[in-house]
Order: sequence, then structure tokens, then C-alpha cells
Amino acid sequence: MQHDAAHMLGSLQALRVFALVEAVSYLLLLGIAVPLKHWWNMPMPVRIIGMAHGVLFLLVIWLAIRACFERGWPVRRIAVMLVASIVPVLPFLLDRRVRRWIAETPTPSPVHSGTPPTR
Repeated sequence: MQHDAAHMLGSLQALRVFALVEAVSYLLLLGIAVPLKHWWNMPMPVRIIGMAHGVLFLLVIWLAIRACFERGWPVRRIAVMLVASIVPVLPFLLDRRVRRWIAETPTPSPVHSGTPPTR
């Protein structure tokens, strides 16, 4: 897979998008699946949405670690995003700041992205 500047910027956009999708899955889990399980004895939505939420959460962690190592995002910034993912609506409130962080992140040169320059 080619790690060019567009791909690197894309990984930051993927982090942002998947953080929001993960937040939606968390709201669905807490707002729909858990009440169905406890009030109407329907555990299947928790199994399905819970599994999807877990996979999305792990994906967000992986993308955040990549942002730290590949794009030089500070650990504190990553920590803010991961802590925000624990509070159900905080990722939506943090999104404007994340968009600003992405815009302020310099486009990597081929030397910094680990790929040789193309000829």
C-alpha cells in the first residue's frame, strides 16, 4: 500500500469519522440495546451492537496510535480523543477541534512518511 500525502491525510480523516461512528454506536448501545435487554428481556441487540461498538472502539484506538506515530500527534491529543470516546456525546462536541487539528497537521514529505520519493 502506498503511503503518500493523500493517504496520510486520509488516515486522520478516518480517525475523525470512525470516532464519530463509534460515538453513534455507543449511543445506540446505551440508548436502545441496553434498555431492550433489561426492560424487555431482549439480549440480542446488546450482543450485536456491543460487538460492533467494540470493534469500532478498537479501530479508533488503532487509528489514534497511527496518528501519534505517523503524523506526530501529541499523546495528550490522543488521550483527549480516547477519553472523549467514553463520554457518550463528547466526541460530537470535540469534532470541531479535531477538524482544526487535522487542518493544522502539516502534509508529510516523502522522507517523513517512510516512503521513497517517486521518480
